[in-house]
Amino acid sequence: MPTTYLEAIREGLWEEMERDPGVFLLGEDIGVYGGAFKVTAGFYEHFGEKRVVDTPISEAAIVGAAIGASLMGLRPVAEMQFADFITCAFDQIVNFAAKCRYRWGAAVPIVVRAPSGGGVHGGPFHSQNPEMWFVRTPGLKVVAPATAYDAKGLMKAAIRDNDPVIFFEHKGLYRRIKENLPEGDYAVPIGKARIAREGRDLSIVTYGAMVWTALEAAERLAEEGASVEVVDLRTLLPLDRETICASVRKTSKVLLLHEDTRTGGMAGELAASITESVFEDLDGPIVRVTAPDTPVPYSPPLEEAFLPNAAKVIEKARWLWKY
Repeated sequence: MPTTYLEAIREGLWEEMERDPGVFLLGEDIGVYGGAFKVTAGFYEHFGEKRVVDTPISEAAIVGAAIGASLMGLRPVAEMQFADFITCAFDQIVNFAAKCRYRWGAAVPIVVRAPSGGGVHGGPFHSQNPEMWFVRTPGLKVVAPATAYDAKGLMKAAIRDNDPVIFFEHKGLYRRIKENLPEGDYAVPIGKARIAREGRDLSIVTYGAMVWTALEAAERLAEEGASVEVVDLRTLLPLDRETICASVRKTSKVLLLHEDTRTGGMAGELAASITESVFEDLDGPIVRVTAPDTPVPYSPPLEEAFLPNAAKVIEKARWLWKY
């Protein structure tokens, strides 16, 4: 039976809690209510109040408590109800959790779940993609799965990791993406990208919900004779530069796609890395398709104009293909 992206995250959390009694959850409304998106529905009844902890509305306290628990040998998974509110825990994450190993060799095995992304008409405070605040922070790991398989596998890998992991899960994928998952235990390695679609004429490098946008664009471009490769980063920190560069060497043209805003976005780092490593292999300019540098609009027509989509990708990719 196909498993949704949301259910895959649930399975990853549930199986790790069954496997390791040191794993516990904390966050706002995750217990009795079952979470804002019902990811943790039923956890409180099964695992009890000591392992599914409802907290006050204080993201700084949630992450601070998680760090403290991790230093005492536990493996907390802290939920930010919306990724936007992770700003309230910014100091705890970047100035403490990220630096503990460097400063005194201490492992901080926490996972911070961050439901992110637009397309749900949530407005400027419930729709952001704040991954780059953390991608530029040494000591953290940052993942952004696009598929149900990866959502479960990366959740398991994140919980088992001894460093703090920020786990960006796109709200628009929760119930939209489904696939059959393998029986038994598996984990997806952090730091390894995947080729979501093989191609020879042009590479699209992306992550999260935009993987599906890229695949839609690639399918439509194939009807015009263009063979487009889609690289799903899966992990943003550490970045799998080897897989990215191998794809660009093969196709000689690259389009960088993300839902986040443009300035300081992941595409800029990718463009610099590609230029440094495989400039001689490029047969055209590096192209970006991103959201513009504005807050996420609440109005559905404005949000549609704001977000990257297949039509915008096709327009830029077609131009680059024929360059």
